[in-house]
Amino acid sequence: MKIILATGSPYRQAVFRNAGIEFEAYVSNIDEKFEGRPTEPSELVKALAELKAEEVAKNFTDGVVIGFDSLGFFNGEILEKPTSYNEAFDRLRRLSGNSYSFFTGVYMKKLPTGNEIVRCVETKVSMRILSNEEIKEYLISDKEKLYKTYAQGFDPMRGISSTFIKNISGSYLNILQGIPLETVVEMLREIK
Repeated sequence: MKIILATGSPYRQAVFRNAGIEFEAYVSNIDEKFEGRPTEPSELVKALAELKAEEVAKNFTDGVVIGFDSLGFFNGEILEKPTSYNEAFDRLRRLSGNSYSFFTGVYMKKLPTGNEIVRCVETKVSMRILSNEEIKEYLISDKEKLYKTYAQGFDPMRGISSTFIKNISGSYLNILQGIPLETVVEMLREIK
């Protein structure tokens, strides 16, 4: 079965590569800030994952197309990608010593049947208390500005920021690489 990922994320692609799952990957160009989008985090990630997969699926006649979307959720606020140093700093300051949720929507469509499956995976994350100096050290050392790609505002796999998480409840890969692979494998078994 041909697997087509609707993502440009090198982290998500690495998960499939490391698991020995062959795939093709394509970037969708959807507007994530569309009018009337859901305000509930679980519904929003599912809707965005579907839009991404459907956009890529237009170019294929067979295979399984998989779309993803992730975001954080803290104190009733959806945490999307930080757009600046200051936004990332403020977010990490607020998350310091607290727990939040990280949602990933996974949408799968089988071609040519058109059958589809959608899931949302929530991972709960507890942060240790961070000093302002640690946050600054991380953000200053991040020359590539990778914090912009993480809903939380840090890279959980490298540098000082890899020490920020105290506890993870739920899918480990979901928080580390934005893809709950165990859920994806179950969905691949289910889709007809």
